[in-house]
Amino acid sequence: MKILIRNGRVIDPGNGKERGRDEVADITIASGRIVSIGAATAFDADRVIDATGLVVAPGLVDLAARLREPGQEHEGMLESELAAAAAGGVTSLVCPPDTDPVLDEPGLVEMLKFRARKLSRCRVFPLGALTRGLQGEALTEMAELTEAGCIGFAQADVPVTDSLVLLRALQYAATFGYTVWLRPLDAWLGKGIAASGAVATRLGLSGVPAVAETVALHTLFEMVRVTKARVHLCRLSSAAGVALLRAAKAEGLPVTADVSINSLHLTDVDIGYFNPDMRLLPPLRQGADRDALRAALADGTIDALVSDHNPVAEDMKNLPFGEAEPGATGLELLLSLALRWGADSGLPLATTLARVTQGPVRVLGDALGSLASSAGRLVEGGVADICLFDPAVEWAVSPSQLASQGKHTPFSFASTGMALPGRVRATLVAGTLAYELQAAPGGNA
Repeated sequence: MKILIRNGRVIDPGNGKERGRDEVADITIASGRIVSIGAATAFDADRVIDATGLVVAPGLVDLAARLREPGQEHEGMLESELAAAAAGGVTSLVCPPDTDPVLDEPGLVEMLKFRARKLSRCRVFPLGALTRGLQGEALTEMAELTEAGCIGFAQADVPVTDSLVLLRALQYAATFGYTVWLRPLDAWLGKGIAASGAVATRLGLSGVPAVAETVALHTLFEMVRVTKARVHLCRLSSAAGVALLRAAKAEGLPVTADVSINSLHLTDVDIGYFNPDMRLLPPLRQGADRDALRAALADGTIDALVSDHNPVAEDMKNLPFGEAEPGATGLELLLSLALRWGADSGLPLATTLARVTQGPVRVLGDALGSLASSAGRLVEGGVADICLFDPAVEWAVSPSQLASQGKHTPFSFASTGMALPGRVRATLVAGTLAYELQAAPGGNA
């Protein structure tokens, strides 16, 4: 299909300029690729989208989204979660390996990629399990999993307790150029429910100290120095962790990092009176930690903002706080919460969008294959993965609005009383309209 996007504010955070491309222009699309950016002339379009007043941006790239399939379809199915991705403007996502069964066999990876490809809602890049069954004992067949489509190897939220196994995993990954994705968490120090502090003490909840993150970071950085393995740190949560990451990057270690929308906006105070929607991993920390994370994302120390999408079934969330399953839906909120952080931080819109487009793409690097040159960008000849959103609209999040099968989010209007900025109006994946908001304000699409 030939598509003309007319008169939108085109923002490309990654075109090499200080503030990226930011101009009112037309975009023409054919055969899944961007034909031209500028004033469209003599283009016979099958579909015209009037983007007046809308921002036309690269499709978002989310580095942490659980799809719950295979094995946990009661909490989320591929159809519902990829529909949520498209509704959130996300055109590419990375899914962790903690499905049931775990993604430690090539056949499971191939099945997941095949199912996602048939749905044509969002590109799915699976992470393979670093150890068999995520048990932290025997390494998986990384070469076979890579051939099946894995873009890296991870333990999800399960730490490797045996340091020798972790060292060997990093040595093997470094030998073949694989990236290891790890959440820095000491297995013994990280067994609590809430972040250590006054709130956890007052509520009588067992605490997870910041040292649970920093001890793991110290260990990882020492191993990276020895092995030269490329490591991506998933969901940093503490100011102390940020300081260690900043020093590691200054040293030149091959490490990158992300932060979740939850840790970027919320603190342990938001737990209130045991609100189970605030039961998250990593646990919400203090205001000083949140502020350090926000500053590190702004200055580029933290490379990407992620949704940490983790849909949870109703019966697993409506329990006492300590028994509730950690997690929240987030794919449909990623853009809005990025915009709120950017506005609070006084950043140009291009810089804000870079943290959910170009930043994640740099983390993925060559794992994107043929997409590497144009993913997270709007360039002539590049793949037409595009998000159109209205920056002037605010919306109050309610469970009934969410396409995800998981309806629990700490950012629901009932919990925060807060409206979120920016609403996705349309999402294109390889030039195909994967999502369009019907009855949108203003009638522009």
